[in-house]
Amino acid sequence: MGAAMSSLSQELAEAVEVAGRHVVRIEGRRRGPSSGIVWGGAEGLVVTTHHVLERDEGIGVGLPDGTVTTAKVVGRDPGTDLALLRVEASGLAVPAWGEADSVRVGFLALAISRPGRSARARLGIVSAVGEAWRTPAGGRLDRYVETDLGIEIGFSGSALVGANGHVLGLNTAGLMRGTSLAVPAATVRRVVDSLLAHGEVPRGYLGIGTYPVELPASLHETAGQAAALLVVSVQPGSAAATAGIVLGDALLAMDGHRLTHPRQLLALLDEDRIGKEAVVRIVRAGELREVHITIGTRQGRG
Repeated sequence: MGAAMSSLSQELAEAVEVAGRHVVRIEGRRRGPSSGIVWGGAEGLVVTTHHVLERDEGIGVGLPDGTVTTAKVVGRDPGTDLALLRVEASGLAVPAWGEADSVRVGFLALAISRPGRSARARLGIVSAVGEAWRTPAGGRLDRYVETDLGIEIGFSGSALVGANGHVLGLNTAGLMRGTSLAVPAATVRRVVDSLLAHGEVPRGYLGIGTYPVELPASLHETAGQAAALLVVSVQPGSAAATAGIVLGDALLAMDGHRLTHPRQLLALLDEDRIGKEAVVRIVRAGELREVHITIGTRQGRG
């Protein structure tokens, strides 16, 4: 037992030492630093979380060698809580990224953060694993990975490191309140590519606000469902407004997909749907109707 524990301790320490070379401190908010992971060493690219950045320029970055520099925001994606920075430095060490496909519940995992000058490590386990997951903000994670790693100062933007020392994802406390999630490497890669190209991740946008409601009993049989999404706001000039959607309409389905929660609607607005026509089934003044909407895109990064 003693030899096994000693060997494990040595391996964990080595994993922390290696991963720590790629984790930086991010000073982009008033209430304390966060962390980031080097993405492109030659270009000075660092990936971190969106929710910890309160400004786009003059962000302080503490490098692994102890020096401090500044960075600007290349782009943000609130949907996946990711942001890409370009720091005033080059030649940074890039970590080996692994894929989360082989991760199983119960696997040991390390969170490597840098809330101060030195790296900080926390050991935990993977507590839940799932397939692709749609976040409350509409982003898509290629895999759902939850850990029991405690949320502390510097946690968001830290590296989730597997037993082989590879970075499996970027930790965040900003996607689900009180829950430690890891944005997997595949998602980070996809989002970073889009941020470099567009400064954002384009997504389909209808321009409406909705709220889940129960339909009157008299409509249950006609509508074929007991709940719908009530339209509570319509943005002037938006795709929905152009199609004729008005306040008080109840959305039942889009392209045959039943709608009873706003998250279901967000899931149908991926970037590959932009510019394409969708058929939305609605209830208006007690009558069933179909509305054809050409899906637009949100302007700006909000």
